[in-house]
Amino acid sequence: MSHYHYKRVLLKISGESLMGTQSYGIDAEMVASVASEVKAVAEQGIEICLVIGGGNIFRGVSGAAAGMERATGDYMGMLATVMNALAMQNALEGMDTPVRVMSALPISAVCEPYIRRRAMRHMQKGRIVIFAAGTGNPFFTTDTAAALRASEMNCDALLKGTRVDGVYDSDPEKNPDAKRFDRLDYMDVLAQDLKVMDASAISLARENNIPILVFSIEQAGGFSKVLKHDGKFTIVDTKK
Repeated sequence: MSHYHYKRVLLKISGESLMGTQSYGIDAEMVASVASEVKAVAEQGIEICLVIGGGNIFRGVSGAAAGMERATGDYMGMLATVMNALAMQNALEGMDTPVRVMSALPISAVCEPYIRRRAMRHMQKGRIVIFAAGTGNPFFTTDTAAALRASEMNCDALLKGTRVDGVYDSDPEKNPDAKRFDRLDYMDVLAQDLKVMDASAISLARENNIPILVFSIEQAGGFSKVLKHDGKFTIVDTKK
């Protein structure tokens, strides 16, 4: 454990990360790849919880959602995160890894309701906990849900697994000259409007002094490396 910098972490991954090369939906191979990364870290004694976005599924129904009121669209997005959480649970269980899905919206037929103390107990027993349905409220993103759950679970860090290896001043997939940052202050992110997470998530992490580490979830072994402060990543915290 000495080479790992954190004991309890929350991993936030976007729904798009589970699409693989598809235009929308769930790519079973990508889900299995992420699950194997999580399993490898959990076996080292790290307590892990996850928040998964729903963009991969909601993108497929966004045409139907056009013209809907915002709250209705947000609830549809929450249900998409439950579907992703169940897919990840299935992959982890297939690897003999204990896992629980806890939903902010009560859906007792398929997952547990979110109860903070129960979630803490699951993690203490070595189970991976996947938080689904965001905060359970419309007008809040899964980024904010991740910062909220990381705060509630007393996590040592919030890790955001993306398709790129850190935070850039513009989209590196569109701009080859984009500048990459190794370290940022929370206020730098807010002032420069860098698209790390939304402002409320950054503010919540700052208030609770939870560092945010942004790395590529598609790089083999990336999750384990970033916990050791190895490999490429950007850390957002309070500059000393």
